Amino acid sequence: MIDELKQRLQAEVERLNHEINFVLPKEIEKARAHGDLRENSEYKAALERQQFVSSRLTHLRLRLSKLSSVTENEIPRDRVGFGSRVTVQDLDTKQRETYALTLGEFIEGDDNAVELPVSMASPLGKALVVGKVGTAVTVPLPAGKRRLKIVDLVTVHDLAAGK
Repeated sequence: MIDELKQRLQAEVERLNHEINFVLPKEIEKARAHGDLRENSEYKAALERQQFVSSRLTHLRLRLSKLSSVTENEIPRDRVGFGSRVTVQDLDTKQRETYALTLGEFIEGDDNAVELPVSMASPLGKALVVGKVGTAVTVPLPAGKRRLKIVDLVTVHDLAAGK
């Protein structure tokens, strides 16, 4: 799972590198050829895109460097961690929900998936991380607190083993 995420990050870095080194310079030159740069919306849009791509590249490289230091051995086998599928029961409504813990910008929901993707950096993700089956957690939300109990856990190790 970590290797797959690294590959996706690297693919996006390569795509953005191509855009910033080849595509955007051509767009900027093309827009410059139109004349007065103060009122040239194509030029401004290309510069804004260049700034966005540059900052996204910096962010992705930082994320890749952090991810490179993570090994699957560091992810807990008996507690909630990155890649875990955790089923919780709301202690007030008795409703059950299943979440998949992900890294922030890689929350991808499969339309047919049973679990909802949740960032480990979100209030819910932070409350669930390192919890075990049977643990009750309180999630601070803007509309009040939510009390949940962890009722089932499938770690990234279990998923890799095909459980």
